[in-house]
Amino acid sequence: MAKRGRVVRVIGAVVITTVACWVGSALAKGPSRPATAANGAAAAPVAPVVAGNAYRSVLIAGVPHIKQEPDFCGEACAAAYLRKLGFAYDQDAVFNAARLDPALARGCYTRDLGAALSRIGFRVGPVWYSLAADAPQQIEAQWRALHADLLAGVPSIICTHYDRRPGSSEHFRLILGYDAARDEVIYHEPAAADGAYRRMARAAVLEMWPLKYDRRTWKLVRMRMEPGQIAAPSRPASPTDAELAQHLMKLKENMPEGDFHVVIQRPFVVIGDEDESVVRGRRARDTVKWAVDMLKQDYFTKNPRDIIDVWLFKDKESYETNAEALFGEAPTTPYGYYSPTDKALIMNISTGGGTLVHEIVHPFMATNFPECPSWYNEGLASLYEQSGTRDGHIIGRTNWRLPGLQRAIRAKGIPTFATLCATTTREFYDDPHGTNYGQARYLCYYLQEKGKLRDFYHRFRKGAATDPSGYETLKAVLGEKDMEAFQKRWEKYVLALEYD
Repeated sequence: MAKRGRVVRVIGAVVITTVACWVGSALAKGPSRPATAANGAAAAPVAPVVAGNAYRSVLIAGVPHIKQEPDFCGEACAAAYLRKLGFAYDQDAVFNAARLDPALARGCYTRDLGAALSRIGFRVGPVWYSLAADAPQQIEAQWRALHADLLAGVPSIICTHYDRRPGSSEHFRLILGYDAARDEVIYHEPAAADGAYRRMARAAVLEMWPLKYDRRTWKLVRMRMEPGQIAAPSRPASPTDAELAQHLMKLKENMPEGDFHVVIQRPFVVIGDEDESVVRGRRARDTVKWAVDMLKQDYFTKNPRDIIDVWLFKDKESYETNAEALFGEAPTTPYGYYSPTDKALIMNISTGGGTLVHEIVHPFMATNFPECPSWYNEGLASLYEQSGTRDGHIIGRTNWRLPGLQRAIRAKGIPTFATLCATTTREFYDDPHGTNYGQARYLCYYLQEKGKLRDFYHRFRKGAATDPSGYETLKAVLGEKDMEAFQKRWEKYVLALEYD
């Protein structure tokens, strides 16, 4: 059943909008076709009053049309009239004003939309109107009030059934006029790209308007768009509630089979097929949120530009099967990876949370330091594969990469730091000896233990235009002129480290 809400009365020009009330999850996708009762024609000049018709012709002209995003029909109606009033609202800004939990993955219901319009500054009115079942006089009285508002320049958003078929879903439309000669209602249809100033027989509107939730009492929904003191749209940080709601609607359409749980952990969306308490607690809160908070404290000022999905598959079978089904290719690593193309982190979480923290670094680096070379991008990410805190800051600890690096050092098989820093992306990842990751990680580890890692990141990022490899910045931060001598000391330092 559509949620009941308050309508806000508006002072000023009257615009009538038809607002959709969504009954269940099946209705949350929003309509995708124009109403069958409408003829789709643009509004012609309104004809003169016909003798015997109690209602005069009226039209609120110049209202731009906005095609709705999925399930945002009411938001699109409101945004269209706000544009007419000269306010730079879009449908996302209207949704954000509703303060609706985006995890619900739907657009505004009646209650939500009424609250949003009230916060924006409209005087909407009661919103919900009760009438006796099959009471045409009461329906006509509500139309009469709507028409009077139109004459005063105030449109309305109303919630009707989508069309006249039994069981039709509920839908918001913006009512903008009436043609007495044809006895037609003129409205904006948000579900269609060509939905401006459509027409529908008034009898059809009155038939579709009542919401018959009870055998004895019906409901009408109308929100008067009378502007009071309209507030400018807020500019929340990305991802906004509207962006997340739209993202989750699309995500749920493509959800793989299985018992998956979705948790918004800004700026990520965490999806996992472990127990819900594990996904919500140990994964989303204790790992993702913790890592994001720690990394932003020391390094990153901006969230990733896009919403990133964090897919956490409970075991090897789930990881391999679902990764290929969702992204079209089998994983090349048993642990997990970041796909910039798919805007997703894909993990076999049974191998531990270290890879997850590693991969979280990459989308942050792509936004905050897009010029970062692979050696440092992977060095910093690898550092936090085994991580903890010290004095309230994230630190990396020795990990499984150490023994291989120590063997390579003893075999004289690692490059100079000048060579490492100069590697291209392909050269770094195509390392035939497998030492680039370990060398980069333990260079970052050394900088960390000497209290120089955060300083190196910020100086390197600011000076990357003149030092794209980071080598000169590294020398400056270390205070070293003879990097050959430094590398010998560093190798001795690494050989003395232990990993259990």
